[in-house]
Amino acid sequence: MSTPALRFRQLVKRYAGTPVLEGIDLDIAPGECVGLVGVNGAGKTSLLKCLFDFVGVDSGSIDIFGRSHREPGARSPLAFLPERFMPPYYLSGAEFLKYMARLHGRRYDAQAAHAMLDALDLDHAALSLPVRKHSTGMTQKLGLAACFLANKQAYVLDEPMNGLDPKARACLKERLLHARSGGATVFFSSHALADIEELCDRMAILHGGKLRFTGTPAACRHAYGAATLEQAFLACVG
Repeated sequence: MSTPALRFRQLVKRYAGTPVLEGIDLDIAPGECVGLVGVNGAGKTSLLKCLFDFVGVDSGSIDIFGRSHREPGARSPLAFLPERFMPPYYLSGAEFLKYMARLHGRRYDAQAAHAMLDALDLDHAALSLPVRKHSTGMTQKLGLAACFLANKQAYVLDEPMNGLDPKARACLKERLLHARSGGATVFFSSHALADIEELCDRMAILHGGKLRFTGTPAACRHAYGAATLEQAFLACVG
């Protein structure tokens, strides 16, 4: 059995004594696409913050390709886009991509950057504009471009569809499927159950800090005797 790309074991996180994650157990296999679903405040972003060691955990463990997430180099196989992505306002789009390439230990490739912008439906003019002049959608696409240009083993994306118009959403879906076909792992949170059903091998429903369901979207519908994934989700979270 291969080592999981991501493994959460009995993870507990509290803020000021209040539990926000309680006993989370979740394995994500290399090359798998898993969607994290839950209502606002369910703990989705907290789980991702724990993964990247932005906040400490109270108990339990997280492994990234077999290494503890606390090890300095353990997170190097991951590319991450936070929910409220905002690059430094004083950089141009190109300067931001060059900066991110350096952080990932890669050489900036202008041709690859242009191709990625095309794939995400972002006008090349965004490269010369200061990011403070980018629209919400342009900013989101720039962050996604930086992630995919890093060419990592796994992509962790918090609400990646935020701010995207229908065409850009379709482009991102194609890019995620392309990454997965190349063997990359994808773990993303979303409120859009249609996206989960279309893209994901499995889904994890987080509610009240606990995982209420883990399995395929089809298995979720079957488990709750529902005709649609939305109906199954509502039955799951009560």
